[in-house]
Amino acid sequence: MGSIILVIDDNKDIRENTAEILDLAGYTTLTAENGKTGVEMAVREKPSIIVCDIMMPELDGYGVLHLLRKNPETEHIPFIFLTARTERTDFRKGMEMGADDYITKPFEDIELLNAVEIRIKKSAIASQNYDGSLKGLNQFLNDVKDAGLKNTLSPKYDIENYERKQALYQETKKPRFLFYLVKGKVKAYQTHPDGKEYITNLYSDGDFIGYSALLENSYYEDSAIILEESEILAIPKDDFLHMVYNDVGIASKFIHIISKNIKEKEQRLLNLAYSSLRKRVASALVEITSKFNLHDQVMAIEISREEIAQYVGTATESLIRTLSDFKSEKLIEIKNGKVIISNTEKLKTLLF
Repeated sequence: MGSIILVIDDNKDIRENTAEILDLAGYTTLTAENGKTGVEMAVREKPSIIVCDIMMPELDGYGVLHLLRKNPETEHIPFIFLTARTERTDFRKGMEMGADDYITKPFEDIELLNAVEIRIKKSAIASQNYDGSLKGLNQFLNDVKDAGLKNTLSPKYDIENYERKQALYQETKKPRFLFYLVKGKVKAYQTHPDGKEYITNLYSDGDFIGYSALLENSYYEDSAIILEESEILAIPKDDFLHMVYNDVGIASKFIHIISKNIKEKEQRLLNLAYSSLRKRVASALVEITSKFNLHDQVMAIEISREEIAQYVGTATESLIRTLSDFKSEKLIEIKNGKVIISNTEKLKTLLF
């Protein structure tokens, strides 16, 4: 089924002319001669887009938008204002109320068609399910560019190779990129005044890195370093912020893609605060194994005892004693100095 566009305008000539242009472009159109009828039709028909005049008797365009945004069934329908006014206050008022775009009368046919096409593409992005893989990210970025942001986004994002122990970013520095880890392992850590490090996160294939500082427009609160040879795609700060702040539908979709590890991090902080050392170490081993995709095959945890201790938030000596206990309980094996989980389920359900 094609896109259905509702045109609301009290001026018969403008209403019919607008509908005719859209009909010729292959869209299905509905028309309403005033705001009250337009609201009723929008609720009943659920059009793909609404094109609405501002100045109308009975119920003006602002009233139409207000009522539709209050209704859960119509709140997400893209809304384009038709207006003869060009004062900035009118534009700002409409955008603050949730309008998606403006077309100023008199308008060219191509202006109307471009605005409608962009809104349809952006609406499609909001309803699309993108996975967190490189393929999903590239599809999302290409769709965003195709939806009218071609002139504001970089034409291509390059994947850079990083060597082990190479710094990705440093604490107290201003962020310049959103990083996407295509392949490899990265750790983020904070350095305390006493010189000790605390691992704030571990990243593996498919993770986004460094978005908190970008969203908050602040300095990095931690540092990130490469744990093994990695491939990383860097999205420039301006492109990232444009995608986040330019359109609410695209912003919510992008944030959904990049924030998959937020809940994991919150849960880990709760574990650090309230769990016993044994339970914290058990959880950390399971998390590291999961993050680094080791659960499908018997593979050793490649990070050092000191780094595991930093991740747990304990002294290395305490970690070593706990690992020794786990080994005697046959929960883990230690081969060539590396930790291998023997019983993942038992570690997950460790009571104390």
